[in-house]
Amino acid sequence: MKSLTSKAVGSATLLSACLVLSAGCSSSNTTGSAASATATTEQSATATTAQNTTQLQPPMAKKTPKELTVHGDTRIDNYYWLNERENPEVISYLNAENDYTKKALAHTEDLQKQLFDEIVGRIKQTDESVPYKEDGYWYYTRYEEGKEYPIYARKKGSMEATEEVMLNANERAEGQSYYSAAGIDVSPDNQLLAFGEDTVSRRKYTLRFKNLKTGELLTDAIPNTTGSAVWANDNKTVYYTMKDPALRSFKIFRHTLGTPTSKDKEVYHEADETFSTFVFKTKSDKYILIGSASTLSNEYRYLDADKPNGDFKVIQPRERGLEYSVDHFQDKFYIVTNKDGATNFKLMQTPVSKTGKANWKEVVPHRQDVLLEGIEIFKDYLTLQERKNGLTQIRIKKWNDPKSDYYIDFGEEAYTAYIDVNPDFDSKTLRYGYTSLTTPYSTYNYNMQTKEKELLKQQEVVGDFDPNNYEGKRVYATADDGTKIPVSLVYRKGIELNGQNPTLLYGYGSYGNSMNPGFSSVRLSLLDRGFVYAIAHIRGGQEMGRQWYEDGKLLKKKNTFTDFLDAAEYLVDQKYTNPDKLFAQGGSAGGLLMGAVVNMRPDLFEGVLAAVPFVDVVTTMLDTSIPLTTGEFDEWGNPAEKEYYDYMLSYSPYDQVEAKEYPNMLVTTGLHDSQVQYWEPAKWVAKLRDMKTDNNMLLLHTNMEAGHGGASGRFERYKETALQYAFLLNLLEQQNQ
Repeated sequence: MKSLTSKAVGSATLLSACLVLSAGCSSSNTTGSAASATATTEQSATATTAQNTTQLQPPMAKKTPKELTVHGDTRIDNYYWLNERENPEVISYLNAENDYTKKALAHTEDLQKQLFDEIVGRIKQTDESVPYKEDGYWYYTRYEEGKEYPIYARKKGSMEATEEVMLNANERAEGQSYYSAAGIDVSPDNQLLAFGEDTVSRRKYTLRFKNLKTGELLTDAIPNTTGSAVWANDNKTVYYTMKDPALRSFKIFRHTLGTPTSKDKEVYHEADETFSTFVFKTKSDKYILIGSASTLSNEYRYLDADKPNGDFKVIQPRERGLEYSVDHFQDKFYIVTNKDGATNFKLMQTPVSKTGKANWKEVVPHRQDVLLEGIEIFKDYLTLQERKNGLTQIRIKKWNDPKSDYYIDFGEEAYTAYIDVNPDFDSKTLRYGYTSLTTPYSTYNYNMQTKEKELLKQQEVVGDFDPNNYEGKRVYATADDGTKIPVSLVYRKGIELNGQNPTLLYGYGSYGNSMNPGFSSVRLSLLDRGFVYAIAHIRGGQEMGRQWYEDGKLLKKKNTFTDFLDAAEYLVDQKYTNPDKLFAQGGSAGGLLMGAVVNMRPDLFEGVLAAVPFVDVVTTMLDTSIPLTTGEFDEWGNPAEKEYYDYMLSYSPYDQVEAKEYPNMLVTTGLHDSQVQYWEPAKWVAKLRDMKTDNNMLLLHTNMEAGHGGASGRFERYKETALQYAFLLNLLEQQNQ
């Protein structure tokens, strides 16, 4: 499985239906000088900001009342019409909002350019990934100076051999306003390449195939897929996943290269709309697995990869509440599962010939204080990716010596470690990644026998970046119920705890996604201007174990919001900042968080960045035609049931907008967003404009050519980051006038 676009961290990796948008998760190469940055801020032309903004007239969306009645309760939605994507009036309104945003921030354009140049200037433009070896080839990804997209390449035998360019995404992207390549995967005989392409940003990929020997594209083209194909061992049969109109992955097909797609055979249909399906190959290359997943349950089927025309067999039939994932080694399947109340998961094994749960035998037991996130199997060793006290750990076990367990020592207070690409069963070397709030992303080879580690590469930050100039730490806020909420902090050394530091607090808190403290060179543009950057590890994530997730979903969802507010109040109480200099940021489900906290405590924040925010919770969750809805009833609840309807309505940001003062807000979205439809933030902004009683800035920026993840390309995306940072710095500058 020579896949260059997926990084396996073990079969227990928890999938999320929602993209996490976080400056804290950035792995881009970026840096800056404190002195020059401060000077730039001082030179920004912001003297007439407040005047100009108040003179501008924001667009006011028309009101077309629509009654929405459920459980005898009627809501009036004046802006429901904005979901008419093809309506020219909708496009006109979005363009008017974009124009208003551009004019309101026109005086910051020089600052935006300065910020963009800083961010891009820290990126090593000619760069490449650490190569890994599989089936006699070294695979890697590289970038060329000034180019937006990666080049996927390989060399046979050694890195001194002649380079073979498998796919140059820059060439494929020519003439496209958006481009994304996915599922880069080479056939078992090393002769053919499968890859997916999306040119709209709706995450509907067309599968294509290339002859690596001749360089020619095959005529096979399969639209409306998830973007990846799984090779059978005959080098001509592939399996792929099709999406339904709501963009749910719902069918698996088998395709034979060179035949019409109309003859493709449907091998699996996931009829339950609360489940999505996917297909992959085990590390051993022995089996092809079809998985079905919902929030609470899993089911897997397997097929011998040497017999692509055979029938898939179920490993363990689905049961509500039974979660499991599967990998293969020798004559056994290895299963990470929550079976028998193992909330934090345990590892079990079962013979390939007897796969039902009655045959599962324990390999690594469940632990109340340790979450098992994933595994990587080697011939002599088993490695486990775990999480304890909010931090990731890598544990090494020798198969023939169970008492030889040990953990790799990372030596920092707040960090992130993860198992990287390890395709070779026979290796005694584990490849892992490491980063912290002050340590750029680093790739290591670790000898599991000698315990020696080798740094292969550390992300290069161009310029005068020195990690010793920054400090990262972990602190704890206390929730009203006594729960300790971890908060990761990073800032330039030497700041005073005088309550005067501008601070950006980031949060997410959904789907069990843990917000790991990682390095971001993009963030240096704030840190070098005196900002404190904080990540609130709130309930709804999984930082403190599986129960942390359970305590922030369904009828406990409000814990996510109050945890974030408690973290914000902690930063104020501990004199890191004050409400006039405190800013909040979240995207997608984190945008829901932003909408909820500004309704609950608008006085606590000077400004808010809400990216692709999921704010119209009730209406969206009642509409099963919208992408992701059916698969998320176990995350948010099904509002068709009155108990969940009432609870969701009590926090839904759009429904809870009131006539009161709100912080300054910059809201961003994409017209083609496949996960949070553009109309949610558009409706939210329209309603806020109509009802809020303050003169604070409220700006909506819609990328008319992008979707959930924003602009494609290596550099283009940072124009929006520069816009966001300029928005924050502008607010601070106004306070100094």
